[in-house]
Amino acid sequence: MQQQVFNPYLPSYEYIPDGEPRVFDGRLYIYGSHDCFNGDVYCQNDYVCWSAPENDLSDWRYEGVIYRKTQDPRNRDGAHAMWAPDVCRGNDGRYYLYYCLDWLKEIAVAVADAPAGPFEFLDFVRWPDGRILGQAEDEIRQFDPGIFIDDDKRIYLFSGNSPRYPGPRQDKDSLKMELEQDMLTIKQGPYHNLPIICDAPGTEYEEHPFFEASSIRKINGKYYFVYSSTWMHELCWAVADSPLGDYHFGGVLVSNCDIGVDGRSEALNYRGNTHGSVALVNGKWYVFYHRQTNRHFFSRQACAEEVLFDGERFHQAPITSCGLNGGPLRGEGRYEARIACHLFTREGTCESQPDQQDERHPAFTQDGPDRECDPNQYIQNMRDGATAGYKWFAFDGANRISVEVRGDARGQMVVRDGMGGPAVARLPLTPGEIWHECAAPLQVENGTKALYFTYEGDGSADFMSFTFSRESR
Repeated sequence: MQQQVFNPYLPSYEYIPDGEPRVFDGRLYIYGSHDCFNGDVYCQNDYVCWSAPENDLSDWRYEGVIYRKTQDPRNRDGAHAMWAPDVCRGNDGRYYLYYCLDWLKEIAVAVADAPAGPFEFLDFVRWPDGRILGQAEDEIRQFDPGIFIDDDKRIYLFSGNSPRYPGPRQDKDSLKMELEQDMLTIKQGPYHNLPIICDAPGTEYEEHPFFEASSIRKINGKYYFVYSSTWMHELCWAVADSPLGDYHFGGVLVSNCDIGVDGRSEALNYRGNTHGSVALVNGKWYVFYHRQTNRHFFSRQACAEEVLFDGERFHQAPITSCGLNGGPLRGEGRYEARIACHLFTREGTCESQPDQQDERHPAFTQDGPDRECDPNQYIQNMRDGATAGYKWFAFDGANRISVEVRGDARGQMVVRDGMGGPAVARLPLTPGEIWHECAAPLQVENGTKALYFTYEGDGSADFMSFTFSRESR
């Protein structure tokens, strides 16, 4: 690769959740919703697209706005937000984008001649008699559509969501259907797909009921259905012998707070919903997901990890700072604090909601307005016991470390070799209203290491970056 790549893998000002990875003609495209920094609802911005060549996942290119919410005939005033989309290349060679408008019940379709658009509104998914799917009062709400075209050119659409807690089904379910070649008309279905929380007890999905985020891939002749469970922080997978067949629960792909890794039950990050899928890129499998920032659900960022697929099963991927890098980051140079894969306090974490957090908790945030292009995202409010963890670095001779901080902190930043490991540096922090550096010797052995930065002391620090260097002695 031309350069290193981190998690989140897009620029710090970009807030793209719900990423669907699609490979077209040697490039990986990310189609997702588009949050606003410090937004007050989900998905306030228009759809944009980013892409990278398959052989260099560090070289991300901004493709621009590919579809505006005001292009939908129901939304000329832009009052509705566009939630998680999916894109496929149709049998006619054109590109079809499927999406829903926030609380409306229909699935809309837009079309383009190129993977990055521009897309133009086409129509809605319809019943054979022309009625729009979802418009009738007694119909299930359509949600998070996932589109799939099989090798035999048959077209399948998945949709649905679930209540978060046990109780009435409301107008929710997990659905699957086949479409005609026009990409719009239902050929068969919709049929019930996975159990939601209302009907999961006693089934293989009892611990991981379907919540939302339908996505399907064909691998080695089997059909792998990716979804977000009711716990929200995890992406799971199920497998079937045919697109409309019976899907059997497989396991967890990734948790955005690392619950389940090595049997862990506690969260190592501020948890929230996630959405994504898997892609085979240049011979490796990756899982794409998102994390929360700014102490709420409405400013989410795209992350990715290599995930082990053994030919039949996916194995849960730990979350890291190096993600798409293909290996550990170099143990030299400057790194932004925002690439922490773990963030927690001495008392643990909570859900990424303002009413569940208090002044003890740190958070990823930024200065400036939405889509400010300066790299100014940082970790806010590192108080006594707050820890930011980074995995992984390959060290070869670094012996000094500095941190860039601001705030009224009077204490020290203790750097440890792994979570709970021995201290390899202690940096005294001095207060200051502007960003400034504090430095100390680094005593870390060469090799691949995870580093955890814990603040100990009074007051709080905002944490912008850290730098490894080698000084002659």
